Amino acid sequence: MKRALLKVYSVYGLVVFALIFIVLLPFFLLAIFIRPLEGMAAFLNHVWAKVFFFFMFLNSTKVTYEEKPKRGKKYIYCANHTSFLDIPTIGLINRKFKFIGKASLRKVPIWGFMYSRLHILVDRGSMRSRHNSWLAVQQEIKKGFSIAFFPEGGILSKNPPQMVNFKEGSFRIAVEEQIPIIPITIPNNYLLLPDKMPLTMHPGKVEMVVHKPIWPNGTGDVAVTELKQAVRQKIEDTLKAYESR
Repeated sequence: MKRALLKVYSVYGLVVFALIFIVLLPFFLLAIFIRPLEGMAAFLNHVWAKVFFFFMFLNSTKVTYEEKPKRGKKYIYCANHTSFLDIPTIGLINRKFKFIGKASLRKVPIWGFMYSRLHILVDRGSMRSRHNSWLAVQQEIKKGFSIAFFPEGGILSKNPPQMVNFKEGSFRIAVEEQIPIIPITIPNNYLLLPDKMPLTMHPGKVEMVVHKPIWPNGTGDVAVTELKQAVRQKIEDTLKAYESR
């Protein structure tokens, strides 16, 4: 009986997600085709996340800010990644940023087109794609956008919330551009929507901790390594604190 109810709940979640997307799609298209409105997409993502979580979890969300990101400032947001819920969870941050996502997302009907036009996609297996995404990130930062990364490179951990190794791309960008990284800890999403087939959603509380910005300490490879270690340590310590509750 419980399994049947969870299946119904999961289908309900998919329908809610799709309906919100359909309602917001005309506004996303404006952001795609009218360049001065491009920044509106981040706010639309925020609205989408807020409405989705309201209907899915009866507004049972908790976002804890150690320090709120300042409006108009550029950051790189780096979060652990264990669930497809992580993208809308980061959307709860009402700031102007773009995601770095896998190139395979382009294949998702309609949504993939929108995502590829409003965010930055990268094929990690292609050096040319990685180079082009690097140039795109630099361009978006110059335009005033922050960037959101999942430094693990995808949902890869076999034992969540334990993390796999971080890729250095986001940290190298932070060092090159001399902008701070904001670590983000998402402790529970792997329980709410596990990365297992068939995807099954579970009721619960969406939580996210947005940490204080961490600035690069100098330039070069040493600064990249130190920044990566500092960000990882912050997220790991927070995950451990949640597990010990």
